[in-house]
Amino acid sequence: MQRTFSIIKPDATRRNLTGKINAMLEDAGLRIVAQKRIHMSQADAEAFYGVHKERPFFNDLVSFMTSGPVVVQVLEGDDAVLKNRTVMGATNPEDADEGTIRKTFAESIEANSVHGSDSPENAEIEIRFFFSDREIVG
Repeated sequence: MQRTFSIIKPDATRRNLTGKINAMLEDAGLRIVAQKRIHMSQADAEAFYGVHKERPFFNDLVSFMTSGPVVVQVLEGDDAVLKNRTVMGATNPEDADEGTIRKTFAESIEANSVHGSDSPENAEIEIRFFFSDREIVG
């Protein structure tokens, strides 16, 4: 059993897609073991996305992620990182496979509805950024 981290982004929460996205995650065999709706502060977004600080899109990313509520969650399942990345689809929704979250719901490459950890190591870091052990109730 593996855990991964997921964010339902502001473009999706604005359009009331949380339930539909969660259904797609659960249908893919992932279990939501922690979840909360938050409004990221600028400091939180800058710290969370700090790995991208030197990239030209960093400021736009921070602005977007603080533009409305997000849903942060911990997902659990066999090969959870890979399974989540598969159901999310390619970062660019134009390249995403049919039936994936991004192909179905994304508005653009930036407003692509979801974030997911890219490795088990990053999943652990990202989970710890937002959740304490007592909040993860598999």
